[in-house]
Amino acid sequence: MDFLRRYLPILDWGSRYDRNALSNDMIAAVIVTIMLIPQSLAYALLAGLPPEAGIYASIAPIVLYAIFGTSRALAVGPVAVVSLLTASAVGQVAETGTAGYAMAALTLAFLSGGFLVLLGVFRLGFLANFLSHPVIAGFITASGILIATSQLKHILGVDAHGHTLPQMLGSLFEHLGQVNWITVIIGVSATAFLFWVRKNLKPLLNKMGLSPLMADILTKAGPVAAVVATTVAVWGFGLVDRGVKIVGDVPQSLPPLTMPSFSADLFGSLLVPAILISIIGFVESISVAQTLAAKKRQQIKPNQELIGLGAANLGAAFTGGFPVTGGFSRSVVNFDAGAETPAAGIYTAMGLAIAALFLTPLVYFLPKATLAATIIVAVLSLVDLSILKKTWNYNRDDFVAVLATIVLTLGMGVEVGVASGVAISILLHLYKTSRPHVAEVGLVPGSQHFRNIHRHKVETDPTLLALRVDESLYFINARFLQDLIQSRVTEGTKIKNVVLMFSAVNEVDYSALESLEAINLRLKDMGIGFHLSEVKGPVMDRLKTSHMIDDLNGEVYLSQYDAVMALTHRDAKAS
Repeated sequence: MDFLRRYLPILDWGSRYDRNALSNDMIAAVIVTIMLIPQSLAYALLAGLPPEAGIYASIAPIVLYAIFGTSRALAVGPVAVVSLLTASAVGQVAETGTAGYAMAALTLAFLSGGFLVLLGVFRLGFLANFLSHPVIAGFITASGILIATSQLKHILGVDAHGHTLPQMLGSLFEHLGQVNWITVIIGVSATAFLFWVRKNLKPLLNKMGLSPLMADILTKAGPVAAVVATTVAVWGFGLVDRGVKIVGDVPQSLPPLTMPSFSADLFGSLLVPAILISIIGFVESISVAQTLAAKKRQQIKPNQELIGLGAANLGAAFTGGFPVTGGFSRSVVNFDAGAETPAAGIYTAMGLAIAALFLTPLVYFLPKATLAATIIVAVLSLVDLSILKKTWNYNRDDFVAVLATIVLTLGMGVEVGVASGVAISILLHLYKTSRPHVAEVGLVPGSQHFRNIHRHKVETDPTLLALRVDESLYFINARFLQDLIQSRVTEGTKIKNVVLMFSAVNEVDYSALESLEAINLRLKDMGIGFHLSEVKGPVMDRLKTSHMIDDLNGEVYLSQYDAVMALTHRDAKAS
């Protein structure tokens, strides 16, 4: 039973489900459903798919995540960044609007889901750590700019194209002569209204005396109000005949059973994008889930989250959807609305299923400009250029990674941008760890503590070189330590003993072991003692399996103080 509870968290929270949780989950589901109807249509448009695909991708995935996921508040479905990545990846293998395009989107969701499940089963969630937070922030900022720019064609009513910022801006400029001014009025008005709703409606409703819950519901229904108003305007004034582009027919049906392609060529073309989508989606999702869980002292299990998100994507692949993940805005809304358990997601799926069956004819005259406005307002909140200033002030290496990610994402596309960001982060990490911080330390007067001689007033002995190694030693930095010691014991120095303080060393790999042996041999030839102090138990256990300790040209001391007292013959003075 414990095994089932581990892989089916629904058995855990479901066994304690009560009437109070049901009430709270139902209220949260109503609010989230109202928000998701226009948002799902909009993200399908962003992904280059028919609008119904957004609703389909918000039904089965939510249910599957509720069964396999561990977050009580995470709301899974289409999100802006993943939709953009989907359009970028699928657009390279098929033409928008074709059956092949939809098939490629299903296949992308299938590959992403399979990859996530494998990571979860083999407990490889740590791989997501290769995406540093600054890189993620830079990528999301650049993606927000790209997404907002990509929607300007719908605001202007022109047929622009492109996957990078220069391409998009160039195409928009080329088509300026085709601008439909009625569409512009609709798009700009909807955008302005949605911005106003987001910032000002809730405080206004609170001043009018409405309850916080009702004010919250009406605020979240702002996009629905924009959808209704612009749809009625297009229908009532016959604006389709004046060039306003609309959503058109949306099938009245539940998500169909679909089958992804198993073509080896298509798999090969979509595998790398699927991996990038999986990792980015997981990082975004787990960040939101852990943030919300911390507020209620709940626990998130990252590897099980991988399985939950993988199951959700597999569900999307077999029900006419496209890649999904946990969304920030909808999850926060779900949490703030009082969702107690993942059952809120199941009720949300039921609400969307009802909308798919009975409400889709009502969006026939919905202008695409309104959906574009919904996307623009949502994604501009993701743009945070202040990350450049923050990283510049704190760490220039992180600044380089962020700037490169933003520039490459805007200039060369989302896949190149995120791949480059990951590569730059890894390279910068390797560079920094190849030059570990090694401090020469001395004794703080009147104590047994040792500190950096360049930061504190300490006692030193010219015959003793005491170095504190502040990082684990492995192949990439072993040579650095060897060269550093060699440079300090050159001819003419008074040094008779070298002590390496290993208090911060958690690992010594075989390359570093060979480097330590080389240091030991060289110092022995020079008549200089080589000693270790404060070696951690696991490190000492590993060193004892070699000849290092037996051949050591010196001693291993329990503490740095013991080493200094023994080697400088100050025992009598200390007593």
